[in-house]
Amino acid sequence: MVASELLNYKNWVVVGDVINQSKYAYRILDKLKSKGFKVVGVHPKKEGEGVYKSLKDVPFQIEVIDLCINPALGLEILKEAKSLIINKVLIQPGAESEEILNYCRENNIIAIEDCALVQLSGMK
Repeated sequence: MVASELLNYKNWVVVGDVINQSKYAYRILDKLKSKGFKVVGVHPKKEGEGVYKSLKDVPFQIEVIDLCINPALGLEILKEAKSLIINKVLIQPGAESEEILNYCRENNIIAIEDCALVQLSGMK
C-alpha cells in the first residue's frame, strides 16, 4: 500500500497537537475536514470540541490514524490502535522511529511514512 491509497478511507483520526493552529497536526486535521473526511483529533493531554484524549473515546470506527506526535507517545497510541483493531497509520516526518516501525511490522499494522498535506494537495 502507498500513501495515496490511504485517502480511499474516509474515517480518520489525527494524533498530535490538533489544538494549536501553528502545528502541523492542526493543519492536517483542517485539510482533511475541508476535503470531506470524517475526522477528529486525538491529543493525549488536552480535550475540546472534536478533540479526544484517546482513540477509544472517538465516537466512530477509525480506519486510518495520522500520527503527528513525539515517537514515544506515538508508540503508546499504536498499542491502543492494536487493541481497537485499527491497522493503518500514516506516520508524519518526525513522528517515526525504528521502534514504531518494528511494532507495526510485528502487529500487522500497515505503516506508511509520508506527509498527509502533500498527499491531500494532489487530491481532487
